[in-house]
Amino acid sequence: MRARQVVDLIRGKDVPSSLAILTHLNKGCSKTINKILGSAVSNAKQKGLSEEQLFVSKITANQGSVWKRYRAASFGRAMKIQKKTTHIIIELDLITK
Repeated sequence: MRARQVVDLIRGKDVPSSLAILTHLNKGCSKTINKILGSAVSNAKQKGLSEEQLFVSKITANQGSVWKRYRAASFGRAMKIQKKTTHIIIELDLITK
């Protein structure tokens, strides 16, 4: 799964450096993971925490449901198309010094 390669890069890093990694990475799913991480950071800001206090403690990318579609083929046949999805879970934690 391609999202797991991106997830492995930011696991255990602090939030500003992981945001920098995601913005400069040339992978298709890095934009989606960047949005999810931004959402988690904004939820933490609502609780009164800042970005510098947080790090990515746990992040997983598991296989989600598969959308089954069909495409027309020659001689009146139908070819099956499987659009795979991913469930991404991010947990942030405080940096303890």
